[in-house]
Amino acid sequence: MNLFTKQNEIEKILRDVQRVAEILFQKGWSEKNAGNISVKLPDAIALVSNPKVHPLDKPFPALADTCFYMTGTGKRMQDVAVSATDNGLFIQITPDGHGYIPVKATDQEVRPTSEFPSHLGIHNMIAERGSHETIVMHTHATEIIALTQNPKIKSSEALNKILWGMHPETMVFIPKGAGFVPYILPGTQTIADATIEQFASHDIVVWEKHGIFAIGKDVIDTFDNIDIACKSAKIWFACKSAGFEPEGMTDEQLDELRDLVKKFNS
Repeated sequence: MNLFTKQNEIEKILRDVQRVAEILFQKGWSEKNAGNISVKLPDAIALVSNPKVHPLDKPFPALADTCFYMTGTGKRMQDVAVSATDNGLFIQITPDGHGYIPVKATDQEVRPTSEFPSHLGIHNMIAERGSHETIVMHTHATEIIALTQNPKIKSSEALNKILWGMHPETMVFIPKGAGFVPYILPGTQTIADATIEQFASHDIVVWEKHGIFAIGKDVIDTFDNIDIACKSAKIWFACKSAGFEPEGMTDEQLDELRDLVKKFNS
């Protein structure tokens, strides 16, 4: 079914979603139906006449008429890896931003991810600030969740001291670091608002005892940011398991890396 005029571009995005979904499953970060991905699409959906509109609990005016692909609620990443369309759906936000129109690519009835409020809220924030990220990704990254079980790691500052300190490329590719959200019931507007607040000043956001959110300009790039953060967490745990306290980067070394990041982005 051709829903879009830019069909080749959409198919490339869906192939990347499938590729990353397989990686998330193989890493053990997507047990059962854990994790979700949404993509802001570069095209409008060819809607049928008199489409069914689903009201949103909160309006998102900056997303008016915007189209998205997102994985479906209850769908497993190992199944998304086989078929993104069978295990996801396309939606279009209404012109007033108060509702959305679901469009099925197959005969299956698929509903949006349970973290729908967080995904739309983050995309709305991106649209309002005028940056160019199109992907929102959430997964249950084991090493990051384990870090937040430590009673001494309950803030963005404590989390970033570890993530930045274990490997220089973490600072290079995640220069704003991770925002920390204390435990809040998932799937609620409350946790969505807290996540949006952290994304205002961070590259990734960690939910205590739950998982991680990342945003990016393409699917692979967004996954990479999660993977880089997890590499630092793995190094920290490897040092701990070997019986010594990891030394970490010094403040001077981190400042040098910040200067390097500024040169990259100038």
